[in-house]
Amino acid sequence: MIQFPYLDIILRSVAVYFFMTIALRVFGKKELSQLNTADIILILLISNSVQNAMVGPDTSLWGGLVAALVLFIINFIIKKLTHKYKIIGDLLLDKPQVLIHNGKLDFNALSKLDISNDELKEAMREHGIEHFSDVKLAMLEIDGTISIISGDKQKLKQTHYKRKHNHKNLQKF
Repeated sequence: MIQFPYLDIILRSVAVYFFMTIALRVFGKKELSQLNTADIILILLISNSVQNAMVGPDTSLWGGLVAALVLFIINFIIKKLTHKYKIIGDLLLDKPQVLIHNGKLDFNALSKLDISNDELKEAMREHGIEHFSDVKLAMLEIDGTISIISGDKQKLKQTHYKRKHNHKNLQKF
């Protein structure tokens, strides 16, 4: 019986891919919307730590290329499946969250997402909005940005704010 020599690498790579997907879902992939030094170090260390889990004892060029190819293929398939099947998309992808609706803050969402009062005000100031009452809709988008729609029905204005996650200065609302 002929064995496929790279089957072990393929299976290991698939397992690591799904582990990392679940870990990012549990620990918050919103954190990746703006990488700071600690985030980059974490990614580098994770990639180094799971390398051996994927290729095992095969440290050859072909072993590494097979592992990388498997990761690209899985990622391509997952993207296609999340677009085609809503249940898979719901399971793997975050959803936009309403932060302010018609000037009223959603304190539960803000607390759950660890968005401080100062951070929300910064996003508003960056887009020329002074008061919460001037915000028609503020959303935390799936890519980590805070988008804001302000103004009355005749002059709706939409702006985006790239969220910088900072745990040091979180304040209670």
